Amino acid sequence: MPDSGTFVGIDVSKRYLDVHVNPGGESFRVANTQDGVESLLERLAGSSPSLMILEATGKFEVVCAASLSNAGLPVVVVNPRQMRDFARATGHLAKTDAIDAGVIAHFAEAAKPKLRPLRDAGEREFNESLVRRRQIVEMLTAEKNRLKITFTTVVRREIKGHIAYLKRRLGMADAALAEAIEASPIWRAKDELLRSVPGVGVVTARTLIAELPELGRLTRREIASLVGAAPMNRDSGNTRGKRAIRGGRKEVRNALYMATLIATRHHPGMRAFYRRLADAGKPKKVALVAAMRKLVIELNAVLARGSAWEPKMP
Repeated sequence: MPDSGTFVGIDVSKRYLDVHVNPGGESFRVANTQDGVESLLERLAGSSPSLMILEATGKFEVVCAASLSNAGLPVVVVNPRQMRDFARATGHLAKTDAIDAGVIAHFAEAAKPKLRPLRDAGEREFNESLVRRRQIVEMLTAEKNRLKITFTTVVRREIKGHIAYLKRRLGMADAALAEAIEASPIWRAKDELLRSVPGVGVVTARTLIAELPELGRLTRREIASLVGAAPMNRDSGNTRGKRAIRGGRKEVRNALYMATLIATRHHPGMRAFYRRLADAGKPKKVALVAAMRKLVIELNAVLARGSAWEPKMP
């Protein structure tokens, strides 16, 4: 697509899409429906924007982002917190949908974030199924905790019945995810490669497939930063602050953290790495996070090579 120097910001809400186009400052609003997106495409016909940015807004941006991407337009979905930080930095303290759309367009023009492939329909369905499984697990945990502090017979019977129902739903969710993996040659190959690494189980592999599609396509530094496992500098002048991880993808990091706990016991290289840091006096959590970063880099390398993990793999 030719670079026209046009940047489009779209503020997303449940009912509306507020659009701002730079340069020129044109602003308009359409409904956040398929018909509304079609009218947006008609208004942008022939303009060939350089970049279009939407805020991630509780999945309300999915239809618009998918339609724009399918139309061949360069679309990026960004974190809302990033937009608010940019708005404050540029002196935009007031907040309305129209103002936010202008800020997003300004951000597109100033920052020009990299384009990343958006999920297709199959990937979105798999991701939502995985999210639903996570919700069922959370409900199960909550009900089990309630059962521990409930002593009334009637209420305990009701909670036990709900727990049994949730366990059946969890089994169905696992079966549906396994079926989706089996039906896709690409996902099946990824699943086998990821699970060849000691410490990586079924849930972690599926989480990585759904939540980290960039795995295997980025450099070691890029993938660690994307996950949020790369320590960030906190230095100023002569002061050297403690390095700490921040940002990244929470669900991926949670899954990797649990996988790392297992890997430090059953993965020879990871066990030796963790013990070396612990013996050097590093706090356990610091050593675990360092091992987690090493693990995601190793998983990235396994997918990039396309060959299963081996004990002597560098």
